[in-house]
Amino acid sequence: MTTVVIAHASFPDTRLETEALAAIDATTVYTGNLRIGEAREAAKSADALMVTIQEVDADLIRSLDNCKIIARVGTGLDAIDIPAATERGIWVTYVADYAIDEVSTHAIALLLNHARRLRQMVASVKAGTWYDAARIEPAPRLKGQVIGIIGLGRIGRAAAAKARGLGLNIIAYDPFVRLDQDIKSDVELVDLDTLFSKSDYISLHTPLTESSRHIINASALEMMKPTAYLINTARGELIDDSALLEAVKAGSIAGAALDVLVMEPPPPDSPLLQDERILITPHGAWYSEASKLDVRRKAIEDVLRVLTGQKPLSPVNQP
Repeated sequence: MTTVVIAHASFPDTRLETEALAAIDATTVYTGNLRIGEAREAAKSADALMVTIQEVDADLIRSLDNCKIIARVGTGLDAIDIPAATERGIWVTYVADYAIDEVSTHAIALLLNHARRLRQMVASVKAGTWYDAARIEPAPRLKGQVIGIIGLGRIGRAAAAKARGLGLNIIAYDPFVRLDQDIKSDVELVDLDTLFSKSDYISLHTPLTESSRHIINASALEMMKPTAYLINTARGELIDDSALLEAVKAGSIAGAALDVLVMEPPPPDSPLLQDERILITPHGAWYSEASKLDVRRKAIEDVLRVLTGQKPLSPVNQP
């Protein structure tokens, strides 16, 4: 009997997966936590594992006796030990084009919220104060300001296109990307120091790796303009939270908008929640009804392919 363990912390309703996998007579086992005994036992004999944010480390992978594919229902791969899976002969896949429009739009929405001082305006109206908008906080014209994009993958490029439509000048850092002719004239590739020092807005769209962890640290923050605003819709660990808090409190930068954190959800007493210059949204940049269905369908497609002897469409390794 073919068994697929579904560890979907974000999608407890697995009817979509169950119905699709029934086509190959596969049964599904749902768990919200791969660390509990029952889930680990089920995973040990499963033919496939589908995960969202669950950690799949080397110890867990070594216990997988029958697994042929670990399908990441999303894009981030930092929680999966890919070398360990490769060594065990297990495909690792992801959904490469997941939520490109949603995440890039969310990043630009966070930028616009700050640029147009929307939070301050709404708060003043709710407080019963109908101030002249000019008395809220100085707001420079957005057109002509500089956005620095770290990571020019699919989402970073989509964010650049939307920023371009707003009249922003775009600089970017990505050591692994060479700009194609379509956007070469609109995006200037620069080194990190230049990006930090020139940007009015910095938007993070890079994967989490050992080299990108804490790419925003005390040294980086010191190079930024005091009016600079930081936006993160990628991974929480890209930012050194302590350094960010110190920079905001000291006025070294204007503030930050974070959709992702190291600890999610943050504890109620988290200092990140106490400073009004730091705006936090609940890891919701990915969300739309369409993206929620797309990511699951595409992950299922690769599971079905592997379990029927075919090569997956979006592999990240070659077992």
